[in-house]
Amino acid sequence: MSAPENVPSAAEPANGAAPETVAVPTAVPAAGPVDPAAPAAAPVPAPVAAAGRKLPRAVGVALATAGLLAVTATSAAVTVAVGKPDARPAVAAAPAKASPSASPGASASPTATASAAPTVAPTTAAPTPVAPAPKPTSTLKGSVSGGRHEGDLRYFLLPVPDGGESYGPSDGMKLTDDEVAELFGNQDGIMRILGSYGYKDAASRMYRTADGKAEVTVTLLRLGSTSSASEFVKGYTMKLDPIEIDGDRNAHGYVRKPKQQAYTGSMTGISSQGDVQYTIDVDVKGTPDKALLNELMKRQREWLSSGG
Repeated sequence: MSAPENVPSAAEPANGAAPETVAVPTAVPAAGPVDPAAPAAAPVPAPVAAAGRKLPRAVGVALATAGLLAVTATSAAVTVAVGKPDARPAVAAAPAKASPSASPGASASPTATASAAPTVAPTTAAPTPVAPAPKPTSTLKGSVSGGRHEGDLRYFLLPVPDGGESYGPSDGMKLTDDEVAELFGNQDGIMRILGSYGYKDAASRMYRTADGKAEVTVTLLRLGSTSSASEFVKGYTMKLDPIEIDGDRNAHGYVRKPKQQAYTGSMTGISSQGDVQYTIDVDVKGTPDKALLNELMKRQREWLSSGG
C-alpha cells in the first residue's frame, strides 16, 4: 500500500493522545512502570527476584492508517527465578581404633583379650560429571529469495544464543490472531489495519541470556511485501525516549530508563527485512545499554537476510 500520510509522532500522537499513552476511546490503558516512590512499593533486587513475577511494560504505539487510527501496543515479560541447591559432600565416619591387650601371668597358658575386627574406612567417590543436555535440533524449514520469506515463520526467529534459556518451546511459538491483537491492546479494527499491510502470520520467541542479566523477546510479522513491511515500520512509533539503531537508518529504537537502578529498564527496536517486520524487546536490571539492542537487531537483520 502507499505510504500513510500524517504519521503520528511521539511528540504529537494521533487523536489528541496524552503525553504518556496514546488516547484512543477503545484503547486498553497501558500499565506504567512501578513507582519506587509509592509508600507500599518495595525495591526488587534483580530481574529474577521472584518466580513468575510479571514485569509491567506497556507503551503506546501509533500505526499510521488512512484514518490516522492510533494503536496501543502492550507486552509483558515474565521473569523466572532458578535456584540451585548447595552441594553437601558426604563425610566418611572415622574408624574405631582397636587396641589389643594381654594380661601376663605366672601360668604357662597366658590369657589374652580378643583383638577387635579390622575396620575399613569408606571412601567417597568423586562425583560423576553431568554432561550438558544436547541442544534441541529444530526441524523447521524456511527460505528467502528477493526479500520474500517462505516456510515456517518460526524458522526466521533470532536463535537462542549458547547458554541461553528459552521460555516455552525451543522453536518459538506461532501467534494466533487474538495474541497478535493483544500485542496492540486489543483495539477495535487492529486485524483489519494489519490486513491492509497484507498481514499473513506472526511468531515470537522469548529467552534469557546466558549470564541471566537480560530477557529478550523477538516478534516477527510476515506482511504482504517488502514495501508493506517498510511502510508498517515507518508508521510504528512508541511513546518512549528514542535511541539510534546502528547500521539501519530505517529502524526505530526506544528506551525506558528505570527511576532506580534496582528496577527494570527496557529497550525496543523496530525494523523490517524483506516482507517481515521484526520487533526486539530487551528487559534488564537498571539502565539499559543500547549496545546490546544494536547487536540483537543486527543479528536478526542478518538472519532474515540470509535465511540462516
